Amino acid sequence: MKSIIVNKLLLLPLLFAGIQPELCGQNLDSLLNEKMGQEETTYPAIFRSATLINSHSVYMLPAGTLDFRVEHRFGTLNQGAYEFWGLDYANIHLSLEYAVTDWLMAGIGRGTYEKTYDGFIRINTFKQASGSDPFPLSIALQSGLYINTLRYLKDFDDYRFAQRLEHVHQVLIARRFFNMISLQIAPSYLRRTPISSVLEQTDLFAMGTGVGVKITSNVSLNIEYFRLLNYKPQLKHRRSAHPLSIGFDLETGGHVFQLIFTNSLAMTEQGIIGGTTGRWLDGDIHFGFNISRVFSIR
Repeated sequence: MKSIIVNKLLLLPLLFAGIQPELCGQNLDSLLNEKMGQEETTYPAIFRSATLINSHSVYMLPAGTLDFRVEHRFGTLNQGAYEFWGLDYANIHLSLEYAVTDWLMAGIGRGTYEKTYDGFIRINTFKQASGSDPFPLSIALQSGLYINTLRYLKDFDDYRFAQRLEHVHQVLIARRFFNMISLQIAPSYLRRTPISSVLEQTDLFAMGTGVGVKITSNVSLNIEYFRLLNYKPQLKHRRSAHPLSIGFDLETGGHVFQLIFTNSLAMTEQGIIGGTTGRWLDGDIHFGFNISRVFSIR
């Protein structure tokens, strides 16, 4: 230990005498690590946005930043020319997501789908890192709560507020390969409060999969898929389908603009996993977009 300290002290005159301009772009610790043959720990940006396409990604905003999101889905392409291939129909979700620290994020939102208010908390437990302190994966835990505010139906005399609630719990596990390909898996659990007069599945497990491919420095191709693991087709209140989405990320300064094709009308996890009814082969494809604008409020 004493020899390392002595070596660093001996390097100081050389650094200040010979490489002054370099200090403008690097701090002293970085230069000393480089001279001593030590690598700095770096953390790759696995995805460009906190939302992969419809559902969330493992990406964490820097502490003290706020992400204002506008998400929009049109009707299905198979509605034909009269409905302008779905563009006459609009489904919107607005949200605010804030990074309390580098490891804790929270968000709130409101969407057209079932007039839902939603909120979530995400905790980043591990970050993929390389260099002096490497780690192979990024892992985050996320829990979301969703409140359906559609008007009460007359037939549901016992429809209590608690039965409007749904919650989703996920483990987000992701890794970036070769600085151009990102993979994410998301084991997910959806819980609905039972309603005696409605025949529907109250506990649903799904495995989410996401792929991001960097095309240029500002453009990425994303694919997102959820496989329903314990779906019971005999419960026909909702004709569930496996959600599949394809999108492009376009990064322009402080904005991330996403163009999307999906069979899911919902833009929050409870609707994606439990409420997707469209099928790609039937033309039940929604075109849409997401706009993300990040502000520093510290």
